[in-house]
Amino acid sequence: MRGLRSLVTTVALAFVAALVWPAVALAHDAPETKQSRWVMTDWMMDTFFIFSGFALIAFLAAWKAGHFQELDQMGSIPLLVEEEDYYTPEWAFDEEEWTE
Repeated sequence: MRGLRSLVTTVALAFVAALVWPAVALAHDAPETKQSRWVMTDWMMDTFFIFSGFALIAFLAAWKAGHFQELDQMGSIPLLVEEEDYYTPEWAFDEEEWTE
């Protein structure tokens, strides 16, 4: 008898919780006003400016540390590496423009 009462109580509590849970989810909904329509926009703008400010500070720190010196020379280093041509098919070498 005691086990059955415990089971019924547990099922009843689970049933009540299942009915109450959607009401809890609706409780956080704020009434929509002219001001509340811009809350998400304000949050997105603030986040954009904060992260872009951090990126600007990181860029300036890297620039002052000298990480952007002689970029034109650094960009030409991969061009000096001699590698076998894996991309041009064999039939393309038979064309007239490669014989010049």
